[in-house]
Amino acid sequence: MTTTSLTTYDGLRLHVTVHGPDDAPVSVLLSHCWTADESDWHYQVADLLSRFGHRVRVITWDHRGHGQSDPTPERDCTIPNLARDLGAVAETFAPDGLLVIAGHSVGGMTITAIPEECPELLDRLAGIALVSTSCGDLRTVTLGLPEMGPLLRDRLPFVLATRARMLSRSRRQRFPIIERSIARRFLFGDPKRPRDVGHVVDQMIHCAPETWSGFFRDMMTHDRVGNLARFADIPTVVLVGSRDLLTPPSHARALANGISGAHLVVAPDAGHYLPFERREVVSEELCALVDGALARAGHEERAAG
Repeated sequence: MTTTSLTTYDGLRLHVTVHGPDDAPVSVLLSHCWTADESDWHYQVADLLSRFGHRVRVITWDHRGHGQSDPTPERDCTIPNLARDLGAVAETFAPDGLLVIAGHSVGGMTITAIPEECPELLDRLAGIALVSTSCGDLRTVTLGLPEMGPLLRDRLPFVLATRARMLSRSRRQRFPIIERSIARRFLFGDPKRPRDVGHVVDQMIHCAPETWSGFFRDMMTHDRVGNLARFADIPTVVLVGSRDLLTPPSHARALANGISGAHLVVAPDAGHYLPFERREVVSEELCALVDGALARAGHEERAAG
């Protein structure tokens, strides 16, 4: 494992972690959820390395404004910038070979912006996993509460941003009442493992206020339905929990319907944090994509030889 960094086009430092050799025929890029960090994928990283060892390169990074990456001005907290950053990660740490890219929540929205921001990656894509995410229309989300839901949806990010501005991180860590309530009520389905809820609460507490408000505003205008046809016939799996309140199953169906050949997986009773809640389901689907990519890489190598 190598911990490193890169500088974005607009001068921000991104924290990056790389597993595997430089010459791996397939690289797996894992793009995380809003307000989280690269550990969003820690179960899947362990499963990929256990399954494939050094046959693949696995790359995770903290999005701008998240984790150990540089803070980001609110105006620059946008999905297009995340897609540009993803392109820079691929160019720097996986310049050759095939790519399998997975995105959770805003990480999946980032993938849907690839045709606009880094179209050069399209020919290298050998697999896509869109996990608990959306191609648009997030203004219709009610958090499962038809009457109060839209008001809560629009207020909660700014409540949490205000808490981050007014209260020290240590104080919020001692009294994470609001963060824990939100995680348990809106982010997880059943069953809820306390260690997973605690992990997500800690990520929320470490999230900068600009990240809370900036990305929320941008996600509310997210509309990339028109890009989905560009992924036609790239092996794609769309995964969602049946009780996902942030990016509900209807959003997953829109993604699957828009990408020719995409496979839809609905996990019963799971919520928005599918990489934690249904580790085995997400890892198996991701490993299946990597198996297909390795087979394609081997075929292309034999054809070239």
